[in-house]
Amino acid sequence: MSSVVVVGTQWGDEGKGKIVDLLTRYADCIVRFQGGNNAGHTLVVQGQQYIFHIIPSGILYEGKTCMIGNGVIIDPSVLLKELDALQEKGLAITPSRLMISEKAHLIMPYHTCIDKAREASLDHGKKIGTTGRGIGPCYMDKVGRIGIKVGDLRENGMFRDKLQAGLDEVNFLLTKKYNCQPLSFAAIAGDFEKFAERLLPYVDNVSVALDEARKRGQNILFEGAQGTQLDIDHGTYPFVTSSNTIAGNACTGAGFGPAHIDAVVGILKAYTTRVGEGPFPTELFDTVGEELQKKGGEFGATTGRKRRCGWLDGVVAADAVRLNGLTGFALTKLDVLSGQPQLKIATGYDVQGKRFSTMPCSINQAAAIKPVYETMPGWQADISGVRDIGDLPVQARDYIKRIEDMTGVGADIVSVGPDREETLLLRNPFEKKEM
Repeated sequence: MSSVVVVGTQWGDEGKGKIVDLLTRYADCIVRFQGGNNAGHTLVVQGQQYIFHIIPSGILYEGKTCMIGNGVIIDPSVLLKELDALQEKGLAITPSRLMISEKAHLIMPYHTCIDKAREASLDHGKKIGTTGRGIGPCYMDKVGRIGIKVGDLRENGMFRDKLQAGLDEVNFLLTKKYNCQPLSFAAIAGDFEKFAERLLPYVDNVSVALDEARKRGQNILFEGAQGTQLDIDHGTYPFVTSSNTIAGNACTGAGFGPAHIDAVVGILKAYTTRVGEGPFPTELFDTVGEELQKKGGEFGATTGRKRRCGWLDGVVAADAVRLNGLTGFALTKLDVLSGQPQLKIATGYDVQGKRFSTMPCSINQAAAIKPVYETMPGWQADISGVRDIGDLPVQARDYIKRIEDMTGVGADIVSVGPDREETLLLRNPFEKKEM
């Protein structure tokens, strides 16, 4: 039995969905442990594209159990749309294949309304870049102990009491502060009664189910959303998400003991991207950045927003190794770099003459970073057809080796294209290393 955590090492969009899909073949249970439908995982399987926002990426494999942990916040309308979309493609998802934690919190319609209203009210320079999905307000209610859990759908009376209390406060803000129309209690209550009828068969205690799976000797894969630099505690605050995106939250967000985690794989894109506002030290504003954006298809799976592109940030990668305790990394989109005459890696930061080897805490210092670059030769060959690491151009192998030396962590996986088959599995993280 092995338990493996997969996390993003940058600002999200690193290609976690594809890697989770790859590793799912070795797992029995696949668990999403944080975030909501502000995250999106894109998979390409036999030429067909799938985009998931809440359901774990492993759902495409038959005979696997997917779980949505207590650390996830769920918009039931989005979740049901995903289930319906899978059914339309011939993949009917039954409760035997998907389990939803009874302790996960629900994103209510008033969360999305207040989220959009708050962001719209901010001056341009002060906008956070929220997706407007209600993520922040939902987590605020959770921490404020006034949230509504999935398990509350079992008790209609209590659910309606909580809904009324939440709606009273939000309608006051919407009408008095943001000049918006109030929301209808009856309409929301009616919608959620229908949601409950469809979702409750999937609801159970994920923590107990995971412990039973562990005792049976099954392999467990924990799937994170977004990336390390979006972590509410350790990211480029305030331009972050509202949850902990690092590996430690796999235990909290699923109810699983940390002593049972065997490996942590960090997904590292071969260059760096970011969606929305916030500092981005290696961002490119030239033709190279445009080429990476176009060739890499860098548009957000959730928002459709164009991703900002830049060279690989070695400082961000090193931060991810430390914060997550990475045992290996999966390098994605290496093929996108093909054709570049030279490549750059940021090995440090200069902030007004002071050298930094980690992301500064001060957002003003982070915005003033001038990256210190190391330059390496690129390669011209199309590598999407490569299936053995030894067949990569020597410059590509040198690039991988430099990342390994810089981070102190070895490459477990190298992706050379978007399809499931365009992947080099160098080391299987589910195979425990001998002591």
